[in-house]
Amino acid sequence: MMLVISIVLGIVPLLGIAWTIATGTVTTVDGLFMSLILLTLSAVFFLNAFWELRDRGALAFLDKKKVAAEVTPKVTPKATPKVTANVALANKDAKPKEGES
Repeated sequence: MMLVISIVLGIVPLLGIAWTIATGTVTTVDGLFMSLILLTLSAVFFLNAFWELRDRGALAFLDKKKVAAEVTPKVTPKATPKVTANVALANKDAKPKEGES
């Protein structure tokens, strides 16, 4: 019910803008500010309708890219035994320390 009310109250200010354009008062300062105020009202109600649709899951098709990115597993390259052996040899000291004999 709230969704329908938000959509209706979002359309009514747009009709006011159409009336302002039809009467020719949009070229005055009063008509310009009236149009800006009506656009703001319309945006607020349509934003509320958008949030209501998103909460109901009706806009799930907009999140396909996020879902696909989460589902795709990230593969990390595994080190080969040859590389790990070379790293272990490189970390080993060539000279023994004084206490080691």
